Parts: sequence; C-alpha cells; structure tokens
Amino acid sequence: MKAKFVFAALSTTVLVSPVLAAGNQPTEASSHGLTRAQVRAELVDLENAGYHPGDGDSTDYPVEIQAAEARVAAQHAAQNAMGGVTGASTASGAPGISQNPGN
Repeated sequence: MKAKFVFAALSTTVLVSPVLAAGNQPTEASSHGLTRAQVRAELVDLENAGYHPGDGDSTDYPVEIQAAEARVAAQHAAQNAMGGVTGASTASGAPGISQNPGN
C-alpha cells in the first residue's frame, strides 16, 4: 500500500513539474525588455499615426501597420534631430584646462 502511494506521488510530481515550469517562461515582450507601459505607448503612437486595429478592415493589414510604423519612426527621428546635443558629456569636478599656455 505504501509503495503505491509513493509511486502515485512520484508520478504526479513528474507529470506536473513541466506544466508548472512552462508557466514561468517569459513572454515575447518581456524577453525583449519591454514593459506593459512601453507596449501601450507604442500602440498609442501607432494609432496617432493613423493605424486603427479595431476598425474591422483587415484587408490592408501589413501595409497599414508598416506605413504607421514608418510615420512613427520619422516622427521620432525628427524629434531627436531638433535641439540639444546628443552624446555630450561633462566632467564635473575635474580640473579645468587652461587655453593660455602662459597661465
């Protein structure tokens, strides 16, 4: 009787373990490091660029989303091109370098 119980418990553990382990696998978005908020922001950007996934017309699906993605990429490029210097750095606390060799 005790052997049957041990066998049943062991069998259940072996069969259930892979199912439980599969629940801990990362989703595609999380494996790429995107948060739910980032995915939502991307969807809002696409909708603002003219892509509306819920309008019921999916005949031009790949073309419409690719065009919206291109518009969003162009908007982001334009925003990054304006103002400010990218890649600049400062050396706070470092001694200054004199431009006059006599000083």
